[in-house]
Amino acid sequence: MNGSCRPLHVLVWNEGVHEANQSPPGIGEYYPDGMHGAIAAGLRRLVPGAEVATATLAEPEHGLGPGVLERTDVLLWWGHAAHEQVDDAVVERVVQNVLGGMGLLVLHSGHFSKVFTRLLGTTCSLAWRNEGERELVWTVKPSHPIAQGVPNPIVIPQQEMYGEFFDIPDPDDLVFISSFAGGEVFRSGVTFTRGRGRIFYFSPGDQEYPVYHQPEVQQVLANGVRWAAPDDRGAAERRAPGVSNPPREWFAGS
Repeated sequence: MNGSCRPLHVLVWNEGVHEANQSPPGIGEYYPDGMHGAIAAGLRRLVPGAEVATATLAEPEHGLGPGVLERTDVLLWWGHAAHEQVDDAVVERVVQNVLGGMGLLVLHSGHFSKVFTRLLGTTCSLAWRNEGERELVWTVKPSHPIAQGVPNPIVIPQQEMYGEFFDIPDPDDLVFISSFAGGEVFRSGVTFTRGRGRIFYFSPGDQEYPVYHQPEVQQVLANGVRWAAPDDRGAAERRAPGVSNPPREWFAGS
């Protein structure tokens, strides 16, 4: 557990393009405060004491300026329609903060974000079909902290289908696998470590369906935030692990 007494700082980032364009037309009805607003509301309820803020693509520096990221312990990332509009300098800033210890939760179509593909080093491509099918999210590692208190399976009445093959490196942990009415399966909840940073990818949550209002999905995200939070939050400096080349005879006992 984190020994710091400083509140946990969480930032929910959403490109906000679907909300701004009212696409799909019903998004304003089931996400009146945006998907980021719904996610943030769930986190405020389930992670007491955390300071939860939101940011969107249209803000200066996409709401991800150096000072913002320096005080962010865990960043949640939702993107879909505007991956290429995210400035490369901001992507690099996010990547360096993750390598230095900031937690990262990548959500749904954020698998194609510059941040995620850069950190994983693969295309992160997958199979998909959007016909509003039922999704069952099965827990396959019940001992993992992210699975605690989560029903097995989570039943999502309507969701975009994501299916294998999912072009990602072998994850550190496979926590959830989803199955769909069409027969496909998908590694829907996986973790990675990059540098000092913990990463959790969770696929359920599409702009066309009110998935982020489901209590079970909110519980997964809250668990993910607690798991990804750095153990040394509040440290004076965030740096990626260093590499040194000590001189020969460096070991006093040699």
